[in-house]
Amino acid sequence: MPLPVIGNLLQLSKNPHLSLTKMSETYGDVLQIHIGTKPVLVLSGLETIRQALLKQGDVFSGRPDLFTFRLVGDGQSMTFGSDSGEVWRAHRRLAQNALKTFATSSSTSASASLLEEHIDKECSYLLKKFQQLIEKGEFDPYRYVVVSVANIICAMCFGKRYDHDDQEFLKLVNLTDEFGAAAASGNPADFIPILQYFPNRSMKNFIDINKRFLSFIQNIVQEHYRTYDKNFIRDITDSLIQHSQEKKANDNSGVQLSAQKIVSIVNDLVGAGFDTITTALSWSLMYLIAHPEIQEKIQSELDRVIGRERKPRLSDRAQLPYTEAFTLEMFRHSSYLPFTIPHW
Repeated sequence: MPLPVIGNLLQLSKNPHLSLTKMSETYGDVLQIHIGTKPVLVLSGLETIRQALLKQGDVFSGRPDLFTFRLVGDGQSMTFGSDSGEVWRAHRRLAQNALKTFATSSSTSASASLLEEHIDKECSYLLKKFQQLIEKGEFDPYRYVVVSVANIICAMCFGKRYDHDDQEFLKLVNLTDEFGAAAASGNPADFIPILQYFPNRSMKNFIDINKRFLSFIQNIVQEHYRTYDKNFIRDITDSLIQHSQEKKANDNSGVQLSAQKIVSIVNDLVGAGFDTITTALSWSLMYLIAHPEIQEKIQSELDRVIGRERKPRLSDRAQLPYTEAFTLEMFRHSSYLPFTIPHW
């Protein structure tokens, strides 16, 4: 039974995912609690989540209108915004098309896309860096992986690779880390509305992080508008500007893509890629270090199918069943986040 005002907050520990897991053992895979004044439905278990997010994805695709969500991307975020109607779908399709166009566009390398070319360059740098660090002794790969991942995402969105010591670039990486830490901790003001009007250091910090991140993206998008050439699409931002100027947002809805919405889409794409991809690579490294026999089998398959004259490409995927199996098992077995972003 929830208490007045605070609901079931006292029953959630510092690790709420563990508290909720224990509750699900008693109450089942579908249970309701109150966080502050808001009722929250908690879904656990593979089949329950599959039923909600896949089989009934359209029903559960919305986001709750939380106070902190309105602060992300100046309230225009596709990821955190509460709008999930036709306009949102049109913008989502545009973002997907821009990603697909960039990922499949031919590069100067034979049989490779622009995306693969950026990944190839960044991997070469990262491997050299690891080799230098190994010679000095033990090191934490995470801080180097996250910068390389950020560089690939920036290359996709901005057409630019940054030096790993570039201060502007490192500020962006740090802002993303700060956003993740602030968002993961949650905010009571989302569930007890009156707290929105009280001084709150963590809320002030969250607002500041979002403003600085958005300002960084706005400056880059403005620069893209100034240097845009319809005959030379450099990156995802250019692709979105092209769609905007050709008014191809959606034939049925008549939705046009404003400069503000382009900033918001790029903001979402940059923010979404950092943590998840870095986490995936970190889990992969950990599993391979813990299981050297798997590492040897993967290397053997790569040597046999591809050799050492070139790096693997996405087109090689079908010929690398063991490497593919390892990747999928890593996704299944590891844990990226204790919760999804709340659904509505």
